[in-house]
Amino acid sequence: MKTNILPIAAIVSMMLLTGCDGDDGSDGSKGSDGINGLTSLLTTSSLASGHAICPFGGKQIDTGIDTNGNGILDSDEIISAQSQIICDAQQGVLSLGLIGRYESGVFGKSAAEIVDYHVASHLAFVVNAQSGMVDAISLESVETQAVDAAEASTLSNLEKVYSLDVATDAELTGLGSVNSISIYGDLLAAAVERADDAGNATQGNGVIAFYQLSDVDAPSFIKTVNVGALPDNVVFTHDGTKVIIANEGEPNDAYTVDPEGSISIIEVVDNIPVDTATLITFNEFDAGNARHDELSDLIKLNGPGASVSEDLEPEYIAVSKDNQYAYVSLQENNAIAVINLADNTVEAINALGLKDYGKAGNEIDASDKDDAINIMAYEGVYGMYQPDTIASYQWRDQDFIVTANEGDARDYDGFSEEERAEDLLLDPNHPQILAAQDKTQLGRLKITTSMGDDDGDGDMDKIVSYGARSFSIWTHDGQQVFDSASQFERITAAILGDNFNNHNEESKGDSRSDDKGPEPEALAIGEIGDKKYAFIGLERTGGFMVYDITNPFDVSFIDYVINRDFDIDFEIDGDDISGQPELAGDLGPEGMKFIGADMNLTGKPLLVIGNEVSGTTSVYQLDFNQ
Repeated sequence: MKTNILPIAAIVSMMLLTGCDGDDGSDGSKGSDGINGLTSLLTTSSLASGHAICPFGGKQIDTGIDTNGNGILDSDEIISAQSQIICDAQQGVLSLGLIGRYESGVFGKSAAEIVDYHVASHLAFVVNAQSGMVDAISLESVETQAVDAAEASTLSNLEKVYSLDVATDAELTGLGSVNSISIYGDLLAAAVERADDAGNATQGNGVIAFYQLSDVDAPSFIKTVNVGALPDNVVFTHDGTKVIIANEGEPNDAYTVDPEGSISIIEVVDNIPVDTATLITFNEFDAGNARHDELSDLIKLNGPGASVSEDLEPEYIAVSKDNQYAYVSLQENNAIAVINLADNTVEAINALGLKDYGKAGNEIDASDKDDAINIMAYEGVYGMYQPDTIASYQWRDQDFIVTANEGDARDYDGFSEEERAEDLLLDPNHPQILAAQDKTQLGRLKITTSMGDDDGDGDMDKIVSYGARSFSIWTHDGQQVFDSASQFERITAAILGDNFNNHNEESKGDSRSDDKGPEPEALAIGEIGDKKYAFIGLERTGGFMVYDITNPFDVSFIDYVINRDFDIDFEIDGDDISGQPELAGDLGPEGMKFIGADMNLTGKPLLVIGNEVSGTTSVYQLDFNQ
């Protein structure tokens, strides 16, 4: 309600007049009739859920003057300053429907990995990794009605507009796969690996290739900027002033060349990237240097002959909302590095610790030879969290980091830490000494030989496996506030039955229980109204989990969505492909991008997913059912 406030002089005058009690005067002469006034009109229109201002729907009330006298409030008669929007306060049930899908026709060759979105052109850009290309897929004419489940696995209604040939545009020798992309405004950055002078395929210093995007013209190549070895992830800060790169620095297969892991930062000035990157190393943490003693014993450092800075392998980056910090997952090392972007320093390396599979709620299925769903607790058995994709958000002005706990082993010709539990020399008092020799229990579980000997006597006091089969939420300083525990395996087992813990290169249920289970890898956070949702892709089984993470201390499961037909028989083994994988649906979700309702033409939030094994890009629309 609008309240009119009268000037003080007017109030005083009214008071004085009220106090006078003079004689009544005679009536004046009757005036002429005035002209009829204009009619004021009011209209009410409904706002659908997904509206940019009212994500859960509402109504808009418009008022104005009927100047043309037709009894209808036309758009040019609306007084916009007086319009009111009333949002529905009640949130409905979040639902996701497949509305678009692009099929590359390429299977098992990373033809759809990391994805991002250019608002102005309504193009989804998808890393076609091994080809060295970035594909642009149009979302301009995407349907707004979800397809039936029967059609979903073979849907193909999106078109590729063009591809960026990064290697050709860069005109550099030795370039390999495109590993990551990021878009801010009209600027696209692509991370590209490069061979070293000795011919090792990914051990040279890589580059970031920059393109200028447009909603009308073809992209124009700007330049490349040299960064560290094997740039695996690239992101812009939220204000677009910096590009942050995680240089993984993996060794060659013989483990004779092991580049340092590092972080590169490229400043962006007036929308143009500078020519030289700033390199942040981990040299201070090497043995004998100033910060070596800061490292926790729970950080896995096991590369043969490697320094700390060679052993650390940055994987993925999340930038804090205020652009003050970059959180970097060190997957193989089971840690997260905190980078202070104000002075480009490493603030801390936080060990993530071990997940206790003997604890109630953390149970796992550890065998692919039991021909059953056996989700059990195993005292003395643990998992390293080892996150791949990470993201960050704020709650009550504090940063929280969300991790997809995939897991990864160092398994090279020159060095391998990977064994099965049955091959371990366990302490005679270990509670699983018998179960570890049983292939239907723990014998097949893949474990590390680099951790678990707590007392240094040569036998293992802990059985330590890869990944945590979950997603987690952590504080800035690495304290865990939430973990999804055994929910992923329990949910998929309940919904998929014998198809749970499936492989993504063949249809064979329970085949990944001995490894990393459903293997959560892809991750995105979407904000709808005052709610924040986490979408976590399961690389092996397929599909993705949806959780409400608005309050990191009160997280709730929302849904499990999957587009895969487990009845289709197929096998993908490199170039050898049998069966009909083109009918199986989406295999191997690798990258995700959440697109707000106000950033695309559907008027509703979207989730775009790049599926590595099936080479497909899928688009889901988010809606709320009241």
